[in-house]
Amino acid sequence: MRGPIAPPQVPLAASRAEVFADLVQDSVERLERRWPQLAEVEFLVLEVPRLEGQESVALWGDEAVPLGGIMPAREGRRARVVVYRRPVEIRSKGRDERAALVHEVVVEQVAELLGLTPETVDPRYGEE
Repeated sequence: MRGPIAPPQVPLAASRAEVFADLVQDSVERLERRWPQLAEVEFLVLEVPRLEGQESVALWGDEAVPLGGIMPAREGRRARVVVYRRPVEIRSKGRDERAALVHEVVVEQVAELLGLTPETVDPRYGEE
């Protein structure tokens, strides 16, 4: 028998990428209540960070693969916050741990974008 195990409207039918994107969206909505200017920021989920030549390796230095990043606003393009799905998934064991790590990454990237500390962006940062 071939076909989906569950109907599309059941959460079981959601792919890992869709579930991850929902975690990012939940985190963004939580922060937008406190920081309405985040409505102007585009939040993206990418599988992995791109390695484009030696400059990106030099930027990372001895650090591990990044979990997220920012792209400041430029002419005609909104600022972007990116969360890298695979590195986050590898570093988390369950859904709750993954949700906490996603929120931590989003808070850190928003803090960098706004020029604030993560604790200012979310007073509960680091507590979860």
